[in-house]
Amino acid sequence: MKKKALKGLAVVALTAVFFYFFARSVSWSQVLGYLEGVNVPLFLLLFPLALLHFITRSLRWRYLLVHEKKSVRFSNMVNANIVGFTVTFIFPGRIGEVVKPLYLAQKERIRKGFAVGTVVVERIFDIFTMVLFVGLFLLARPLFPGLFDVAPEAYSRLTFWGIVGLGIASLLLALIVVICVMRERALGVLGFILKPLPERIRLRVRELACEFIDGLKFFHSAGNLVMYTLLSFVVWLGIIFYYWVLMFAFGVHVPYFLLVPYVFMTMIGASIPTPGMAGGYDYFSKVGMVSLLHLNPDKAVGMTLVMHALQVLMTCAAGYVILGKEGLSLFQIKKMGESAKP
Repeated sequence: MKKKALKGLAVVALTAVFFYFFARSVSWSQVLGYLEGVNVPLFLLLFPLALLHFITRSLRWRYLLVHEKKSVRFSNMVNANIVGFTVTFIFPGRIGEVVKPLYLAQKERIRKGFAVGTVVVERIFDIFTMVLFVGLFLLARPLFPGLFDVAPEAYSRLTFWGIVGLGIASLLLALIVVICVMRERALGVLGFILKPLPERIRLRVRELACEFIDGLKFFHSAGNLVMYTLLSFVVWLGIIFYYWVLMFAFGVHVPYFLLVPYVFMTMIGASIPTPGMAGGYDYFSKVGMVSLLHLNPDKAVGMTLVMHALQVLMTCAAGYVILGKEGLSLFQIKKMGESAKP
């Protein structure tokens, strides 16, 4: 209980720190004024667009799941994505990343470890995709200095986070390759680590580990690898499109490609394990809008709050509808994810 309380306090403190920097030097009396004159038709279009990535993510997910079950229902994949993101928005620790595959495994009767392994692959490809886009942006910027007017300090920060992202994704991918190629040795190391535990637990953990490794093997098929990579582009180009429409709705006219580094920065903020991505997402969004898009800080704060609230509202509303139809509560789903944690 003490450990849980300390963890909760750490999350609250982290969220508070990011919110402090997010709200610092902001004239709140001016924030609402900057949001006046919103383009209503474009703003209303944001509501369905906020859910678009669940469809593209599900289309992409199918290419990982086909190795386990070819007839996975598309609606169950969409629902699993929505429920997972709902849990992530409500609770700290990004537990929704675990809930998502376990929810689908239960609905489709597929191996839990396999489903969790596919989500690891997803996250690696998410990082790789956005790092690739940022790399293309950094290469294109010197060729079109007038079109991509980015402050030098923002350019340096973007380069730094791009290198960090590439390093993390590369290490994870290398680890996956090692685990898959040296499967028995990896399982042997795991067995050595688990040796002090009772045999029943050791056998269960080994079974889950085998399923997990199976979920990482999708790249053995060149065709699936190519299609999955292309669909990763579709997922993130769609997310960038959502932000592009949002910018136009609030009268900010920027080139589509200029939003690549901005979305990359929001992805960094969203990866910080606070409840609902609060604090980290907001701070990095504000920094991106000010340093990359040259927006007034007050307007950046107002736009960030609106789009963050919109994403949480649409996702959680859809998640509650799905859980309500199945007679499940949010806390039951949360426990599903917690029970899978070591």
